[in-house]
Amino acid sequence: MQDRILKRAVYAEALIPFYLLVEPDSATLFELHGGDYEPIATSDPLCTKAVHPRGRVRGMDFDSPHLPRRTFLRGAAGVAVAGGAGLLLAKAAEAQTAPRIYSCAEWGARPPADALTTLDHPANRILIHHIASANSTDYSLAHAFQVARDDQHDHMDNNGWSDTGQHFTVSRGGYRLEGRHGSLDALRGRTTMIQGAHCPGQNTNAIGIENEGTYTSVEPPEAQWASLVVFCAYICRQYGISPDEIKGHRDFYNTECPGDRLYAKLPQLRDEVRASM
Repeated sequence: MQDRILKRAVYAEALIPFYLLVEPDSATLFELHGGDYEPIATSDPLCTKAVHPRGRVRGMDFDSPHLPRRTFLRGAAGVAVAGGAGLLLAKAAEAQTAPRIYSCAEWGARPPADALTTLDHPANRILIHHIASANSTDYSLAHAFQVARDDQHDHMDNNGWSDTGQHFTVSRGGYRLEGRHGSLDALRGRTTMIQGAHCPGQNTNAIGIENEGTYTSVEPPEAQWASLVVFCAYICRQYGISPDEIKGHRDFYNTECPGDRLYAKLPQLRDEVRASM
């Protein structure tokens, strides 16, 4: 595949890495993730378009970032690289504010056992959790999907909940996934939220984000951390939430969640989110 790569382009501010493969009248974008080349779906309405000005390549979608900045930024790369390849990055600012989030339908969620409640107001807080699962070194999208399915099964079959408790999940590989049905549409709409089941007393006002792994004695991997920063910044922008309102589960409930090491990083998370907004 590498001998067919025309250019690697990195949009520096939005951290969008992609590889462009040019074929007659078409193009495919691949994102480098965990050492594998992964096709990026072209059906996501939140993706930015990259268009070849001469028309041979009509247009294609590319994913928003979830890998760390240092993986992709190389010297003077960025918009200049894309420009040298003859690409126009339209709606780049939109890509920065709308990261790729995989929906319940995409990861194969079960339907909710009961009707979920849509609240007629936006969220005003973000609560950070850890799943307290194994710290897997499988950073693939397929693994992220399985984590989401396992979490839903646990919450529905063992806890007796209607659906996944948290609104969203971030895998150790940096993939962002919808947790509770309807959460993604509500986030995109900006004016409503789905009632969660992730923290008593906070389920009607706080967006819950579960992070795959256990962070009592180790920190999250870089890809997961970078993805979480991007995700929290997007949620704050959508709902008008101050970064100061990014809190930990233990701030409102007697629990070790999100683990000592992740909880200790929450001031850094707030600072990085604030800097990116």
